[in-house]
Amino acid sequence: MTDEVAKTVEECAAAAKQAAPSLAAVADSTIDGVLTAMAERLLANRAEVLEANQADVAKAREEGMSSGLLDRLTITDERLSGMAEQLRLLSGTPHPQRSVPVATLDGGLRLVERRRPVGVIGANYEARPNVTVDIASQLIKSRNAGVLRTGSAALGSAQRLLDSVIAPSLTEAGIDGRAVQLVPRPEREAAEALVSFPNLVPLVILRGSGETTRALARTAAAHDVRTLAHADGGAVLYVHPAANPETVRSLVRNSLDRLGVCNRLNLLLIDERAYADAWPVISSELAELGISASMEPHHHPIGYEWALDSEREATVTIAQVSGLDEAVTIANEQTSGLAAGIATEDEAAAEAFIDGYTGTGVFWNATTRLLDGFKLLGVPETGINLDRVPGPRGPVTYTDLCIRQYAVLPDRD
Repeated sequence: MTDEVAKTVEECAAAAKQAAPSLAAVADSTIDGVLTAMAERLLANRAEVLEANQADVAKAREEGMSSGLLDRLTITDERLSGMAEQLRLLSGTPHPQRSVPVATLDGGLRLVERRRPVGVIGANYEARPNVTVDIASQLIKSRNAGVLRTGSAALGSAQRLLDSVIAPSLTEAGIDGRAVQLVPRPEREAAEALVSFPNLVPLVILRGSGETTRALARTAAAHDVRTLAHADGGAVLYVHPAANPETVRSLVRNSLDRLGVCNRLNLLLIDERAYADAWPVISSELAELGISASMEPHHHPIGYEWALDSEREATVTIAQVSGLDEAVTIANEQTSGLAAGIATEDEAAAEAFIDGYTGTGVFWNATTRLLDGFKLLGVPETGINLDRVPGPRGPVTYTDLCIRQYAVLPDRD
């Protein structure tokens, strides 16, 4: 990376670190007031936010961005109102206890578990300007300062959101407005720099596309920076012999309402005993939605994530399986482990599928599109963590953005 890019990112990180104490010390009511103010400013500045976004979208369209990515880049009037509503809901959610009694120890002592902010958290994400507000609000709610870096396609929208919505809401509440930084450089090198300053930004949230995000995670590890990485997605649906055809139709339709998202239907596994009845229903629904079916023999890995393929994102992989055990094995071993669902009216089969699948989210007669922080938990998410290690897994929200500290204190009761 160039020295100039690295210096810019380092300056943003240093400013966020200096501002972090002003965010960590304020009362819960002040934090919630900031989020409410952000919602109000988002609506009050609707025209200029949409204008900045329209400029980003027009430029991206001229440069040949795919329809799925354009969808992610676009802030519609309806989506902007939804962003404001999410901010209001987040402002009203309870704050985690900062100090929780654990046990009484020998010698007149007591053990307390304390939750502390990380300090400064970075976030790298691509052409999704709404994520600027999602992540900034989560950081503020958890009292962490932040350094945000987005791709060049969404930079104009993100800058407008920071200048018109986020920073003034912090300043008005008496919090240092530098607590949330946006890297102003469009170069991809800025992402590498963001994961290279462990003393300034010890934790970075990575949201993005496959290998690019995995490479950033490796770079972060080499610099002793921890990450919450959301690199891979693609959801699975297994159609069991006891599936209701109309349920299958509904699941296919509701799982493909948006194509450029991680939790959309990506791989459809049909039990060979159900294929004759299920396939006509599925094929007609796919045709109506304008979705192509990748049929056997596949010339790609069975878990290939179509959302990341700008040329063929309107595709679903179809495969027959011999039974539930094979479906579970494929979902566990040949996909990202994001989400898998079963369509069946057989409760025993559903329980076996749920017990066998080890991924982040498992669904019975429900769309995997529900694997989302707001849809599941009622608050925005910073991303979906797929790590198979202790720690936050699935949709990561403000309650996860902390460090645990044990305090041993005199028992004064």
